[in-house]
Amino acid sequence: MKQAYRRWVCGLLTVLIALLAVCGAIVYVVDPCLYYRLPDKWQPVFFNERYQMAGLAKNVEADTVLVGTSMAANYRASWIEETFGTSAVRLTIPDGYYSEFDQLMNVLFRAQDPERVIFGMDVSILIRDESGLTGAMPEYLYNSTPLDDIQYLLNKDTLYYSVYTLLANRWGQGDTLDEGFTWDRTTWWNHMEALENYQRPAVAEEQLPADAYAEHVAANVQVVEGWLQAHPETEFDLFLPPYSILFWDRVIREGRADAVFAAIRQAVERLLPYENVKIYGYLMDEEIVTNLDNYCDNIHHSGDVCRQVLAMLRADEGRLTEENLEETLANWHEFVIHYDYDKFWDQDYWIQWNTEHSADQ
Repeated sequence: MKQAYRRWVCGLLTVLIALLAVCGAIVYVVDPCLYYRLPDKWQPVFFNERYQMAGLAKNVEADTVLVGTSMAANYRASWIEETFGTSAVRLTIPDGYYSEFDQLMNVLFRAQDPERVIFGMDVSILIRDESGLTGAMPEYLYNSTPLDDIQYLLNKDTLYYSVYTLLANRWGQGDTLDEGFTWDRTTWWNHMEALENYQRPAVAEEQLPADAYAEHVAANVQVVEGWLQAHPETEFDLFLPPYSILFWDRVIREGRADAVFAAIRQAVERLLPYENVKIYGYLMDEEIVTNLDNYCDNIHHSGDVCRQVLAMLRADEGRLTEENLEETLANWHEFVIHYDYDKFWDQDYWIQWNTEHSADQ
C-alpha cells in the first residue's frame, strides 16, 4: 500500500515538474517581455511598459535613448534616429516615479553605454514623493540576480502573454518597435478635446508656500545626479515637456504657482553644474503650449509636437543655463500669472478663432 502511494506521489510530482518545464520552455521561447532577446520569427506584442521596458533596455542597442512618462510615448525611435543620425530606442514608464526610472536606467547601463540619454523631466513627477508607488515594477526583471528569472519563466501571467503573443501574430496583430506603446493614432488632437478632458478646479483660498515641494524635488533630483555621476561619458539631455497652458490654469487656480516655479528652479540649479548635462525648458515654449490644438487634455501633446521638440533639441534651442535661468523663469511666471485663461470658456472667443482659422486655411 505504501509503495503504491509512493508511486502515485512520485508520478504526480513527475507530471507537475514536466508541466512546469513545458510552461517555462514556452515562456523562454516566446519571451513575451522581450527579456532575453528580440523576436525574429514574429512581431512583439506590447502589453505593459513596466514588464517590457527592461527587455527593451537590454536588447535594443542604441546610441540615443529617450526615456520618459506617457509624455514620451509618442516619440518614434525612427524620428530620433532621423533627427540625431544615430540608432535609438524609446523607453517609457507611464506615470513613472523616479525610483522606477532608476531601475530602468540600471538595466540600460548594465547592458550598454549609450552616447546620449534624453529624459523627459515632467514637472508633475518632479514635485511628488514616492508615497504613491505601487510596486508595479517586477523586481525580478530589473535586478541582476539570475535565479530570479524563475519568477519570469514559471509565471501564469507570462505564460498567458506567451500564448497571446503567438495568437496575436497569427491574427496579424503584432506591432513594431517603432509603434509599440504609442497611442496618438487613435486620439483627437483639438482644443475641444483638450477642454473636454480638463476639469477646471475651483480657486484655492490659500497659496502653497514656495518650498512646498522642496523635499520631494531634492530626493528626485538626487536620483538624476546618480546617473550623471555614474556615467560621466554619457550626455544627458533633460527637458521639461511642454504641458499645455491649461496646466498653468490648474496650477494658478490651485495656488501652486510659486511652489511649482521654485521646484523648477531648484532642480535646474542643482543639475546645471554637471558637465555632462543640458537642460531645456520646453514647458515654457509659448508657441506650442498656448495652441490647444496640440493637445488632447491639459498635459499630453501630439506627435507633431514630439517632432518639434526633437528638432529643437538637435538645434540646442530652449536651453536653460546659469545665465538665463532667472530671467526665463521670471518672464514665464509673469506670462502665466497674467494670461487670460477665461477666454477658453468664452464662446465668442472660439467663434472668432474659427473665423481666423478658416481664413488661414
